[in-house]
Amino acid sequence: MLLLALALALQTTPPGEDPVDPYVQSNANAGAVPFKGDAMLTAFHGKAGINRIADDLVDRIKADPRIADILKGQDEVRLRRLLKEQFCYILNGGCDYSGRTMKAGHKDLGLQTADVGALVEDLQAAMRKEGVAFFAQNRFLAKLAPMKRDAVER
Repeated sequence: MLLLALALALQTTPPGEDPVDPYVQSNANAGAVPFKGDAMLTAFHGKAGINRIADDLVDRIKADPRIADILKGQDEVRLRRLLKEQFCYILNGGCDYSGRTMKAGHKDLGLQTADVGALVEDLQAAMRKEGVAFFAQNRFLAKLAPMKRDAVER
């Protein structure tokens, strides 16, 4: 218990991000276990591809009239970093995920099923732009799909 308290006390806020209340950091918070091997990481063009997809996704969300309001007032710098970490972790890119659980991270955003549908469409467009093969997109989306129950509030 003392080690947990010490770890929480030592959490720092990365440059450019808003501070958040301390929480237990764990790869388990990513919401999915990583793929085995390197085939999926290769299909996403490595860490550079993951970074491009995450950045493009955030840009698409900001421009998407169906869900853009959800990001208003949110820490975009943190969102970009955590998406990159989460995708890299799940795609077995050797990254750790430092974000909160999906339930805690999406609390009070008021997400609905339609919002998740719009987000998935934006992610599919970002993956297509990166040239990720359709089968790899589907495998990745299948890993992400169970997170919906933790993110949707109504």
